[in-house]
Amino acid sequence: MFAEVVHSPLQPAEYYSKLKEALPAGKSGAIVTFTGLVRDFNEAGPIDGISLEHYPGMTENAMLAILTTATERFSLVSAGIVHRVGDVSNVEEIVWVGCASRHRNAAFDAAGFIMDMLKQSVPLWKKEIADGKAKWVAPKASDDDAALRWLSEADAPPSAMTGKK
Repeated sequence: MFAEVVHSPLQPAEYYSKLKEALPAGKSGAIVTFTGLVRDFNEAGPIDGISLEHYPGMTENAMLAILTTATERFSLVSAGIVHRVGDVSNVEEIVWVGCASRHRNAAFDAAGFIMDMLKQSVPLWKKEIADGKAKWVAPKASDDDAALRWLSEADAPPSAMTGKK
């Protein structure tokens, strides 16, 4: 399991290799990865890029806590998060998530869970740049809703979520 904050461009192939190389033999049947890109637009129109700030140490610890929860909840063999900070141009990679599990469904679900929880609970602050001006981005209600969906599913009996017992 690994959580990293980097200031340089992401290297998704390296993170995939790092995740795969650490897997114990006979334990994994799937690796799912997600790479998020900086959008070149927001609700108001085009943007020129973003700038991200974080709280060193606290950010990595929050990411590790999410990975620990995901590992327990989805029976992951391993997982990783790498998030970029600083100035990031449009369409550049900003976040990478990788999940390894015995079966693909758990890896897919875990990746979604990690991204939703990351956006809601990790200390990262974003400014969008447009027309030479920077504007802090407020938390989105949709991000809170996505995280709450996972939390309410955790409280539901398994048959309520999947129809299985």
